[in-house]
Amino acid sequence: MSIEQSPLDSDTKAEPEIERGDFAPRNFTAEQSTKIVIATFNIRYAVGSFLITGSLFRRIGIKRPARRPRLIEHNIRQAAQAFTDGRRMPVPDVIALQEADRKTLRAGGRHVAREMAEKLRMNYVHTAAEVPHGEPPKSKQWYLDFEEHISGEDTGDTGVAILSRLPFEKISRIDLPWFDCPWRPRLALGASVRIVDKRIHIYNAHIDPHASTHQQLAQHEAILAYAEESGGDGPIVLLGDFNTLTSPSRFATRSLLEARGFQTPLPTGTATWRAGLYRLHADWIFTRGVCVTRWGVARPLSVSDHWPVWAEIDLGKEDGIESNAG
Repeated sequence: MSIEQSPLDSDTKAEPEIERGDFAPRNFTAEQSTKIVIATFNIRYAVGSFLITGSLFRRIGIKRPARRPRLIEHNIRQAAQAFTDGRRMPVPDVIALQEADRKTLRAGGRHVAREMAEKLRMNYVHTAAEVPHGEPPKSKQWYLDFEEHISGEDTGDTGVAILSRLPFEKISRIDLPWFDCPWRPRLALGASVRIVDKRIHIYNAHIDPHASTHQQLAQHEAILAYAEESGGDGPIVLLGDFNTLTSPSRFATRSLLEARGFQTPLPTGTATWRAGLYRLHADWIFTRGVCVTRWGVARPLSVSDHWPVWAEIDLGKEDGIESNAG
């Protein structure tokens, strides 16, 4: 299922909500440049980078819920600084967020995407995963058992968001097929912005880590099918947390997208996620119809167990990859 909203559409109660907010200056005008910097970041509800340690503490009963709101606010501020101080990466024009919780207990009741957008003075769109209440998480692969789950009585939700300095021309929610993880629906969020005389389509995906490689590819296929039906002839950026936690998953995902005409500047195996001594390549940026002029991974940053991945693209040049990491 997918739903669309134009900038003038109001929320509809019959369909999942696409929330939006405008914090960019109303008189903001983009420079007459064909370049734009786009980033993706699984912010992990801004709880920090200690995935395994935090889980072990919770299991033995060490919890500090009163501290959580201040911790989340501090980490949101740290992330906003990383996106604006120019030390780890160029200042992005568009940011795709995954695990952007909205008023969950684990996020200290904060709205992560909205607060990030407000601090960065960017517009945002956010859609919630609509986690079903009363569906208990089930044990899967051992390395996926450390996450802090949203409790059944929690009235908040998690989701994906896109932040932009430029106005949104079109936004869409794409519900992805899920298989073994009914307690955690997966989705993608699409948005279009205009750079000079070209519209670029951006799709932010959070692929299921519990799924098999074949099932993950089915989720990508759903996004690609929607993109083709919605004007696939224009420039496209497909990015997000693809949860390619195994070598077969990384190879198959890259092969599928390259077979559909997409390219990525990231070498397979680039570390974008860490837990303890483990380093894995989970986050990607793929493009079609644009030239990537430089890219990088914004290290160090302890807001999440992921690091932001960014790419500078030039719509005025032919499709391709121009340079190595920035």
